[in-house]
Amino acid sequence: MENLVYLIVIALGLGGLGIFGLFWSIRSSQYSDMDGAANRILYDDEFDSTPKAGAE
Repeated sequence: MENLVYLIVIALGLGGLGIFGLFWSIRSSQYSDMDGAANRILYDDEFDSTPKAGAE
């Protein structure tokens, strides 16, 4: 029975940590440009296709 108390405390702690992470990501503008990432896959990147020296 005392194991259940520990599990409840751990579950509440992890839930609080998840909510803290959600609010942190919202405040730091992680979700500000939702369309940019979706459209970025449509464009080709300009890069040199020749291998670099030392890369085998």
